[in-house]
Amino acid sequence: MPRTLVSALACALCTLASAPVFARDARAQDTLRYEIVATHPHDTGAFTQGLAYSRGAIFESTGRYGQSGVWQKTPSSGATRRHKALATALFGEGLALNATQVVQLTWQEGRALVYDATLRAKGEFRYDGEGWGLAWDGTRWLMSDGSADIVARAPADFAETGRITVRDGNVPVSLLNELEYARGWLYANVWHSDRIAVIEPATGVVQAWLDLSALKRGFAKPAGWDEREHVLNGIAWNPDRGTFYVTGKCWPVLYEIRLPEMPAAPAR
Repeated sequence: MPRTLVSALACALCTLASAPVFARDARAQDTLRYEIVATHPHDTGAFTQGLAYSRGAIFESTGRYGQSGVWQKTPSSGATRRHKALATALFGEGLALNATQVVQLTWQEGRALVYDATLRAKGEFRYDGEGWGLAWDGTRWLMSDGSADIVARAPADFAETGRITVRDGNVPVSLLNELEYARGWLYANVWHSDRIAVIEPATGVVQAWLDLSALKRGFAKPAGWDEREHVLNGIAWNPDRGTFYVTGKCWPVLYEIRLPEMPAAPAR
């Protein structure tokens, strides 16, 4: 082989080796590593639809008609601090917090219930379509509806202000469910999947995946376990510890995990 061709190949290989892990024109190949920091008890009666953390407390939204509610719990023990049941005609869905509000979606009722930090009712917002997951990015609400779209909503009145389609390469990622925002990235559970998409909010591009399938194999299944319905669904960022809480519907465990290779915040 001519030396000039060898040199060219060597330069090409060096370029590939130094290329960024994330590529916008290809499907995300990177699967983030995680470490289990701790395991905490979780109520097996909780059909988890939304999870958030604030000031030492876990806030959890649970679903099913006649069983839906919103909870404030102690993470380490799972003990209930406060609880508010929803009307039987409401199916609780995603939940998120900003500095002054706790907002809980409902599935098909078009109502976002608003509470203060002590779960006292403070009103509600209205929206069209289904409500699945909700996150707060510091300036706006980000909402999923079971499609591949993320809807941005204004903090004051929940009016739609923008919309992006989440894609892995050129492939839309549908069934986006529970959401969490952390360090510039939007994390999204994919319904009936053990994976969480790591999304660049400005573009909707999936930059990496988090495969948590091993977690469900790590605990004994409680009575009444339904393999199809009792899926991963719940992710909450704890900025105090730099960890995530993750769980699923009717899981007996709330896992606390750390991502050693958590990506740096995307450029704005």
